[in-house]
Amino acid sequence: MQNAFRKLFAPPVFPEDEDKTRSASILNIIGWTLIGVLTGLLLIRNIAPHAPIRGSVNLIFLTIILTTALTLYISRQGYVQAASLVLITIGWIGLSGFAWAAEGIRDVAVFGFFLPVLMAGLLLGWKGASGFTAVSILSGWVLAYAETNGLISAKLGTPVNFAIDMTGIFVIACVLISLIITNLQKALNKSRSTAHELSISNKELSNLQIDLEQRVEERTSELKERASQLETVSSVARTIASVQDIDTLLPAIAKLISQQFGFYHVGIFLLDDKQENAILRASNSAGGLQMLNRQHSLPLDHHSIVGYSVSHGEPRVALDVGTDSVYFNNPDLPETRSEMALPLRVTGRIIGSLDVQSTQTNAFSHDDINVLATLADQVAIAIENARLFGEARNALNESKALFEKYTQQEWSSFTRQAKQTGFVFDGKQVIPLDKNIKREATKVVAQTGSLSLEKESDSIGIPIRLRGQTIGVLDVRSKKGARQWKQDEISILEAAAERAALALENARLVESAQRRAARERAIGDISTKIGAVSNLESILQMAVEELGRRIGGATEVSIEISNDDGQNGQ
Repeated sequence: MQNAFRKLFAPPVFPEDEDKTRSASILNIIGWTLIGVLTGLLLIRNIAPHAPIRGSVNLIFLTIILTTALTLYISRQGYVQAASLVLITIGWIGLSGFAWAAEGIRDVAVFGFFLPVLMAGLLLGWKGASGFTAVSILSGWVLAYAETNGLISAKLGTPVNFAIDMTGIFVIACVLISLIITNLQKALNKSRSTAHELSISNKELSNLQIDLEQRVEERTSELKERASQLETVSSVARTIASVQDIDTLLPAIAKLISQQFGFYHVGIFLLDDKQENAILRASNSAGGLQMLNRQHSLPLDHHSIVGYSVSHGEPRVALDVGTDSVYFNNPDLPETRSEMALPLRVTGRIIGSLDVQSTQTNAFSHDDINVLATLADQVAIAIENARLFGEARNALNESKALFEKYTQQEWSSFTRQAKQTGFVFDGKQVIPLDKNIKREATKVVAQTGSLSLEKESDSIGIPIRLRGQTIGVLDVRSKKGARQWKQDEISILEAAAERAALALENARLVESAQRRAARERAIGDISTKIGAVSNLESILQMAVEELGRRIGGATEVSIEISNDDGQNGQ
């Protein structure tokens, strides 16, 4: 039963519309207040003696009560604004009816016209209040006019009835004013709460903005530092890529890294041939140079950061060397507070380590490790390229030396077998040169391999060069004494010497091929004749005879085979 009454008097709630819920709550309070007050007034007026015009007043009271109940029902269906308008209109009509049926312009109901105005202000806003104010004023003038012209006759009630009606109006007015004050107080509290929440939100937003600005500034600084580091890595990579000698490359790398990153010490370790120790090959610091002089090396174990890095193939960082168990306390580097070693890796193979040290604790961040790891890869590639270039250069020099030696031997053999190695044209005829007589210009060019030419000279010597070897000399002499040789003459002589070198080489190759062919034919003939006999003595005789004939000249050829006991037989 209690829940039923509570549900009956409770205002409707519309979760989707806060303003609608507020208006329905006010309408519910006003409606039940009107029903209660008017019902009480109706009972009192009917009980009180000498109550005038009971019939018409009772009808108006009942109409207002029933209409109010109807508006409460309509508001619960969601038509809050329509119900409010109906309630206020019926109330205003009821008050006008009271005044018309009772004391006219002097009736209590006229003073009650401010009640619809208050209700309109609460439920319909300032426009509704203005409208009902206007019609209430108009209604008062109509009543005054009607009473003045005798259209209505005032029926004065007793003071008790006047007090009863005034009480009801004041009760309703009190409720309405209380509602107005309550709404204003709620609005003020809500405004204060909203202002407080807004202030808190603004403060939070301000703090958030400051925090975001700090983060943006920190991130921007980090990005600038990262970009600067990457630019430094690129610069170092470009610089070291141009150095091909490993003995020059390693000190250059250590110096560049120290200058660009500001490290106290940079050392480059490379593995020895047995892959057992990491040997210091380059450094930039004074202590590092002392270590180089005594050929400093570290075993690949857990007793040093470099050894740990190489043996595990991963970076090893000591942000505070005083508390790191792996750190090797080096007396040559007493100012070290942070150290990082990164493996130098090429195609999955570790060739050494890049060791960097700083005088500050916590000098290396995660980003620094990534950047320096990238730099270590570039350094490893540069070292490997320099090593391969050095090996290729050594192999090329060896091949070149062997080829020059072979060319020299072949030409020496070729010139020894040649009947004539030089000719001279004296202006009339071509005559052979004496092998045993060499001119001075020929000696100089043969020894130096360069052009023999002064400002004025009676002769000029042009070397005939083949693959870096001087195989001859083109000697030109002036019959009129010393002269200035023209550049065109020198160009013609050099071109002729170049063509002569190619032609001589082709001739040598042809002759060499012919000799090899003749040798192969002789070997084939001897093999054929030896293979045609099957007797041991006949084979030996045939071999001796054919070799003697082929070699020719004043030569004696003998052949013998060994017995089983090591003694020679024939």
